[in-house]
Amino acid sequence: ERWKGRVALVTGASVGIGAAVARALVQHGMKVVGCARSVDKIEKLAAECQSAGYSGTLIPYKCDLCNEDEILSMFSAIKTLHQGVDVCINNAGLAHNEPLLSGHTEGWRNMIDVNILALAICTREAYQSMKERGVDDGHIININSMGGHRMVPSADEHFYCATKYAVTALTEGLRQELREAKTHIRASCISPGIVETEFAFRHHNSDPERAAAVYESIKCLKAEDIASAVIYVLSAPPHVQIGDVQMRPVEQVS
Repeated sequence: ERWKGRVALVTGASVGIGAAVARALVQHGMKVVGCARSVDKIEKLAAECQSAGYSGTLIPYKCDLCNEDEILSMFSAIKTLHQGVDVCINNAGLAHNEPLLSGHTEGWRNMIDVNILALAICTREAYQSMKERGVDDGHIININSMGGHRMVPSADEHFYCATKYAVTALTEGLRQELREAKTHIRASCISPGIVETEFAFRHHNSDPERAAAVYESIKCLKAEDIASAVIYVLSAPPHVQIGDVQMRPVEQVS
């Protein structure tokens, strides 16, 4: 209830986990700025939320997270139109099939830009937004991966896992800095295993059969399961810090 009417930013909100999280927050009465490079799907989701009579609102925003200027412009627009950000959900992430021994630098750099740098920039800007308005109960939630806690035995995933290990470290570093700043703004991390979204099809874009096999091998998590975890984290009492929620399908081995 305390989040009703407050402003949340959800990155990568056009599909999958980001879309499910945005919908859940709108359902709980928040003003949600959902950003992505293409906003068509977010606009459609916003219309669905309105038709469903949800008490919150979804505001689509076009932003390329690989471009710091676009990120800064987005935060400036949020400040102008909605005062600022109270909750930041760093959800955007991607993977490329670029092994350590043979991968292309361009693919590695793209994963660093989205999975690490964009997350760090959005975190910094969200904190500054909260600080300048005296918001002491904000929350920053990083959507991580089980790949941020153990290395997947597949060369195609190794660099991706490295970026997610960085997210694990960044979240803990953030928690320590927030504590040192004597603020009650909280930092949390949600680390899912296999979630049935468009992720595998984008990852294995040249081999759709391989992508489909990922989701057919076991009963996977759903995007809505991760959205529920976000609601759980935000629902914790102010004195409770949930550091890392690790989730995986019951049948997932590693």
